[in-house]
Amino acid sequence: MTARTQDAAVRVLVVDDQALMRDGIASLLSLEHGISVVGTASNGEEAVNQVMELQPDVVLMDVRMPVMDGVAATAQIRRDFSDTPILMLTTFDDDALVLAALQAGANGYLLKDLPPADLARAIRSASGGIYQLDPTVAAKLIPTRVQPAAPPPAAAPLPSAPELTDREREVLRLVSTGATNREIADKLFIGEATVKSHISNILGRLGLRDRTQAAIYARDHGLA
Repeated sequence: MTARTQDAAVRVLVVDDQALMRDGIASLLSLEHGISVVGTASNGEEAVNQVMELQPDVVLMDVRMPVMDGVAATAQIRRDFSDTPILMLTTFDDDALVLAALQAGANGYLLKDLPPADLARAIRSASGGIYQLDPTVAAKLIPTRVQPAAPPPAAAPLPSAPELTDREREVLRLVSTGATNREIADKLFIGEATVKSHISNILGRLGLRDRTQAAIYARDHGLA
């Protein structure tokens, strides 16, 4: 990924097999402050080639595409260009591919009904290393549980995670719901800088790359 000054526009590659959707997203993003669409691609193979040629700051990737789908393209881009953030952008009926995309290395997973301003905000955040997992998508990572006959005690302990403190487990549980740093801070009555510090510690102690991997870890270890 090319070096970028703090005030420079975020250079985005839009990948979608539907021309109307692809061009529409590109046009809407071009109207957003701080966003520059440097290229488009109609399938995963084109996306890999465009990343190599254009070196965008962020890739906005569809999931279901011909020739090479978004999951395979994400895996290849992640292997060859590990520092390039990849945000998956798809519709509700792609939920079966959510986990595959995240495991392939996607940094975030957004839905196509996201307002343009929110999409632009997610892209700008991704360029700064902060990734967004749509709350609807985050819910898909949490296994369905049978409704208990009575609510659990308010002070019920969190599931065991020996590597983390109690507060870090609380933060991790909220990360798995798709909550932002501000929302976590408000929920736990702590500062946003403290939340960032906790998340940094969580990622370091568990050997995770980003919030998306943290959400998957929380699901797999019963913390979600």
